[in-house]
Amino acid sequence: MFDIDAVRKDFPILSREVNGKPLVYLDSGASAQKPQVVLDTIQRAYAEDYSNVHRGLHTLSTISTENYEAVRGKIADFLGAASEASIVMNTGTTEGINTVAYGWAMPRMEAGDEIVLSVMEHHANIVPWHFLRERMGVKLVWVEPEADGSLPAEKVLEAVTDRTRLIAVTHMSNVLGTVVDVKAITSGAHAKGVPVLVDGSQGAVHMKVDVADIGCDFYAITGHKLYGPSGSGAIYIRPERMAEMRPFMGGGDMIREVHRDEITYNDAPMKFEAGTPGIVAQIGLGAALDWMTGVGMDSIAAHEVSLRDYARERLFGLNWLNVQGDAPGKGAIFSFTLEGAAHAHDISTVLDKKGVAVRAGHHCAGPLMDHLGVTATCRASFAVYNTRSEVDTLVDALELCHELFA
Repeated sequence: MFDIDAVRKDFPILSREVNGKPLVYLDSGASAQKPQVVLDTIQRAYAEDYSNVHRGLHTLSTISTENYEAVRGKIADFLGAASEASIVMNTGTTEGINTVAYGWAMPRMEAGDEIVLSVMEHHANIVPWHFLRERMGVKLVWVEPEADGSLPAEKVLEAVTDRTRLIAVTHMSNVLGTVVDVKAITSGAHAKGVPVLVDGSQGAVHMKVDVADIGCDFYAITGHKLYGPSGSGAIYIRPERMAEMRPFMGGGDMIREVHRDEITYNDAPMKFEAGTPGIVAQIGLGAALDWMTGVGMDSIAAHEVSLRDYARERLFGLNWLNVQGDAPGKGAIFSFTLEGAAHAHDISTVLDKKGVAVRAGHHCAGPLMDHLGVTATCRASFAVYNTRSEVDTLVDALELCHELFA
């Protein structure tokens, strides 16, 4: 039984005030707040158990290594991966996608090869591919969403040609909340011999993910959106693809031996994890995944669907509010502007005075902003700890904005 009051009590920051008002945190799409168990885990890891991992035989190193490596298995279970050897731990989705760009795509592509992207992608799933365009002559092929923000799988697959070498697509838009049928895309792409990378930064937060069922070749997640620390994350890599990759970064841990005239690499996934990792950040991510699993992904999803439906009803009832995208089955993410001259930054500032935290700007989604014909929007992104009363607070604050800027 989902208990929203118990969930909220797990997040100490939710009890604070902002500008004399109770905090209404609606910016979880950028970075989620952390439950007490994550904060306690981080404190304990530093205060009681801290040491470097993989390199020592003393007690603290052994404890740290065991706690750190246990997270790899937790991530594998969370994503439905068959083996923890398919999990490369890193600082988040950006590093994960760059690892694929440099370690898999760059050695396998040449001028004229194509990468299919949706216009909804976050910059983390755009810029690494632009590097290949600038430096190698790879062509980026863009697929636009429908008017309601949906992205039909068949539309993505229609963009595939005999020069397509990769499809890179989001599981859930961080601006529109659109949920993409990545399983159908993967099935159709594999039938054409094309691998698929999925940006799971938003998707893994709001719905149960099973990479074995999806069948994708790469699935990237970022810990700070999963109620874990910043600087934590991972990427699932299908074993066949991992065998095709070369290391992206060189340093300690990713090697077996180093000599003057040769080196030998460690086994995967370690060979893609150079240097001292974010030990405590990853341990904190493990605690966050344990917390999410304890609440239940199905319960989290059901709660957020209820919030989404209520927020949609309230927000679409404001005839002076322009809400971007309304795809069926979307997530609890709403981007909007006000009619008139009010800039998103002005709206955000007024909302902040009422204790309501939203994101304002282009949300690292420049091509989508261009497609929508706007320079910036406000975004309210809901999470497991939000309530219907907070939706009402948001609407009241927006009505104030309308009075001020109309």
